[in-house]
Amino acid sequence: MADKKMVEAITSMEEDFAQWYTDVVKKAELVDYTSVKGCMVIRPAGYAIWERIQAELDKRFKETGVQNVYLPMFIPESLLQMEKDHVEGFAPEVAWVTQGGLQPLTERLCVRPTSETLFCDYYKNIVHSYRDLPQVCNQWCSVVRWEKETRPFLRSREFLWQEGHTAHATAEEAEARTVQMLNVYADFLENFCAIPVIKGQKTEKEKFAGAVATYTVEALMHDGKALQSGTSHNFGDGFAKAFGIQFTGKDNKLEYVHQTSWGVTTRLIGAIIMVHGDNSGLVLPPMVAPTQVMIVPIQQKKEGVLEKAAELQEVLKNFRVKVDDSDKSPGWKFSEQEMRGIPLRLEVGPKDIENGKCVLVRRDNGEKIEVAFTDLEKKVAELLPQIQKDMLERARERRDSQTYVAKNMDEFREIFKDKNGFVKAMWCGDQACEDAIKEELAVTSRCMPFEQENLGEVCACCGKPAKKMVYWGRAY
Repeated sequence: MADKKMVEAITSMEEDFAQWYTDVVKKAELVDYTSVKGCMVIRPAGYAIWERIQAELDKRFKETGVQNVYLPMFIPESLLQMEKDHVEGFAPEVAWVTQGGLQPLTERLCVRPTSETLFCDYYKNIVHSYRDLPQVCNQWCSVVRWEKETRPFLRSREFLWQEGHTAHATAEEAEARTVQMLNVYADFLENFCAIPVIKGQKTEKEKFAGAVATYTVEALMHDGKALQSGTSHNFGDGFAKAFGIQFTGKDNKLEYVHQTSWGVTTRLIGAIIMVHGDNSGLVLPPMVAPTQVMIVPIQQKKEGVLEKAAELQEVLKNFRVKVDDSDKSPGWKFSEQEMRGIPLRLEVGPKDIENGKCVLVRRDNGEKIEVAFTDLEKKVAELLPQIQKDMLERARERRDSQTYVAKNMDEFREIFKDKNGFVKAMWCGDQACEDAIKEELAVTSRCMPFEQENLGEVCACCGKPAKKMVYWGRAY
């Protein structure tokens, strides 16, 4: 009974997706709530996933010449005010420090919601000549945004992220870096997280406050809602002019630098849960999974069983492998490993040992495979990449089956009346149409994809000549 109860404790995703999500993050012990409203404890199982994400992205960043730095978490109010659009974009979410120890501060300090202004202040002091460029920096840190509605990983008042900030001599170099980092994110999401994405540009209305252009990777969750999964911003020389970041060019003339910034956050863990999870809990792609194979000894008190489990762990030492030798029933252990999303379960008991084989169970599709001990390492080496590939394929098929086309407002209404998903529709480029769609259907433009399709000559909202094909959706 015990193992059955554990799965019953998860609300089914078809019944209530939001509750299913909360149940999974709690039961899989990824997070816990805290006495600080809107802030979460990321528990060891959740943090181990973040460490995998962090290590992989960090490696990929460094391959493109990125260096890590660390800047303060406090920003003086006068510094934040220096770029008008930027401060207006963040003002409602800023947390302020007004007292230090027992003394009131002479100037309020904001707890960083993002670090553009600090990086500008830093670059202004170290960039003097074209020889000091480019500056290609990244920091791993936490940021604070005073959100009204919070949900573990997706929206919390303090969250972990990386923010890259670069400075370049020319507009072309800045644009190339902006696109390069978006491509790093897209490749990482598809090939590491098994999450298919749409790459594109945000509209003027949806772009980052202070940016010339914002590029985004958009993913679709199991319930048909979109999740912005990473952004890359080209700032042009707007910030440089506000902060006076100038350098002497090769021709001895003073010029302003061109800047970029790009980031992803712990909401990626939310994306992994919502793209791959099922009614038994988490399903982790093998590349992401902190544990790839869990060995479950059956009748472990019988002679030789635990020894065999340890021996098999040694055979599989090239993978991330553990033995569950806890004092629980096998059924309970199976449920627990399913809940935690471990890609492969290896079952081994007295009969298996006698027959010189064990059973591998795939978490993604439940398939059971008998494997001779002598073939075990080879089989696991084949299965893990296969699971990774199949998970991406399934996620892509589901996304495509939830992607629709709307030629006019009636079709828009019909689609969003009783379902969610991506809707592709032509747009005239006028913000009034964007606002009208949002107001009536609670749907936002997700991006203008780089891969444009011509779905017609006119805007789906107003009927005027169309300029772009846009992906629309309800978002987290």
